Amino acid sequence: MEKMADKNDDFMKSSKDTESTNLATFIWNSRTKEFCGRTGNSWLKITIFYIIFYLLLAGFWIVMLLIFYQTLDYHKPKWQLDSSRIGSNPGLGFRPLPHPDNVDSTLIWFTHGSAREWDYWADSLEDYLYYYKGGRQFGEHVHDCDFDRENDGSFVCKFIVENLGNECTFANHFGYDLGRPCILLKINRIYGWKPVPYTNGSFPPTMPDHVRDNYNPNYVYISCAGENPADKENIGPIRYFPEHGAIPKYYFPFTNLDGYLSPFVFVRLEKPATGVLINIECKVWAANIRHDRTDRLGSVHLEMLID
Repeated sequence: MEKMADKNDDFMKSSKDTESTNLATFIWNSRTKEFCGRTGNSWLKITIFYIIFYLLLAGFWIVMLLIFYQTLDYHKPKWQLDSSRIGSNPGLGFRPLPHPDNVDSTLIWFTHGSAREWDYWADSLEDYLYYYKGGRQFGEHVHDCDFDRENDGSFVCKFIVENLGNECTFANHFGYDLGRPCILLKINRIYGWKPVPYTNGSFPPTMPDHVRDNYNPNYVYISCAGENPADKENIGPIRYFPEHGAIPKYYFPFTNLDGYLSPFVFVRLEKPATGVLINIECKVWAANIRHDRTDRLGSVHLEMLID
């Protein structure tokens, strides 16, 4: 039995020695001058092959990428309006926005008074208005517009923020110090979209009286109201700058020209209730705008809480 065990041990040692020898020979065979089974000439050929292969592959990819970029227009989207994912029904955006740390929020919450706990909101509005002031809207496409010339998308109409009056200004802290906050509302940009006026008094039944009674087909209108019955009571009187929340339609269409600034309306809450959350819904009015509260089509929702 001992002899058989010794023979097994010798066999195992011999097998391990053979494996080690075979591995060493595979890595470097001194007899055939092969490294990992290939001669130097063979390694040179396969290296050159793969270099050429990957260069051709990279070249093909670059050519395809260049061809793809030739199909793109950096100023005009290929798919527009109803043929695009954005569609042809603009919504609204508002400023000031909550702090970036709370990006999903639509709540404007501040304490009015002399403690300046409203500074963030006033500063945020002033920052947004930077390019609207001091003659910063300029360029070869920027023009002073009126209703005598229809905008065909080949030029940009200058938006003069000073024409909105002195009520909603940084000098007046946009009303946040007095608890009469101003909210900036703008129509979201959709390439090529133009407002279509209502005709023959075909106003929707939900249109506010101040829009219906003062309607002019040369304008697109923005209105705000409390979202629910309690909100309608708590929101109090509302003023618009410009009057009636009217934006001249010559600011449309947006065609991505340099110098374009979105027209907007200031809404000021004259006497909102304090210490209670107010849900606010604002809408934009034109014959080719559909309103849907679920998808926020033609509208925007925000909340206001004043301490």
